[in-house]
Amino acid sequence: MSATTTFTLRERVAGYVALTKPRIVELLLVTTVPTMFVAQGGVPSIWLMVATVLGGTLAAGGANAVNMVVDRDIDSLMERTNQRPLVRGVMTPRAALVFAVAIEVAAFAWLVATVNLLSAVLAVSATLFYVFVYTLWLKRSTTRNIVIGGAAGAAPVLIGWSAVTNSLTWAPIVLFLVIFYWTPPHFWALAIRYREDYSTVGVPMLPSVVSLRETSDRILYYTAVMVALTVLFWQVAGMGTLYLVSALVLGAGFAAFAVMVRRNPTERTAMRLFSFSITYVTLLFGAIAVDVVL
Repeated sequence: MSATTTFTLRERVAGYVALTKPRIVELLLVTTVPTMFVAQGGVPSIWLMVATVLGGTLAAGGANAVNMVVDRDIDSLMERTNQRPLVRGVMTPRAALVFAVAIEVAAFAWLVATVNLLSAVLAVSATLFYVFVYTLWLKRSTTRNIVIGGAAGAAPVLIGWSAVTNSLTWAPIVLFLVIFYWTPPHFWALAIRYREDYSTVGVPMLPSVVSLRETSDRILYYTAVMVALTVLFWQVAGMGTLYLVSALVLGAGFAAFAVMVRRNPTERTAMRLFSFSITYVTLLFGAIAVDVVL
């Protein structure tokens, strides 16, 4: 994109929205509201859900925007990311960083004012972890980048629970671990498709460093632990039969796709797993909410 390229107001607004990675934020928030149902033991107040979701959206969006500022050098070289707004020159890195910090501050202030201090601290802590631990340290230095960095993506579970109870117990911690162990298989499946990109830019994402067979072995391991944790959550949180059956059926489906990748580790099978992993987490947390209501 030429430095002289001009953008319309609509294109600039769309660029700032894109900085927040809306699809990732949407997926994170899918885990927040059902967790609030469990914490409440029923349907939480509409206002509390809206306030928590809005604060979580701002916090996650700020973290993602900082990530784009830091990674703009490699984003320009990767097929998956070369159309991101900073690469295209929609805004300057400084403007993007100011935007990111502004909505992060707004997230903290909003959560303190409308939810509680614990939720605000958890949201900002997740951002700091994502930026400083994952983006600035782990991502370009170790194959365990997404394993440890995935903790930031699991934080909405803790935020949702604390929004209702202003505390944390074993139930949200176990659910946090479910997302923590879901993240590597989910992301490694996508990384199989773009492993050459990661090799080109020197990011040691697992499939670009080890064989696809070893990658698929680790996907299976994390899948097995994840499914076991969903069953543990049933007991720890006192969930009902609907949730347990859903967790087992969905877990069996996830495992089947993981086995498919293990037997035939190709981009096609990996992307099928990646697609199902999104469906999986959406349906699992949907089952959590429905189980509580029923």
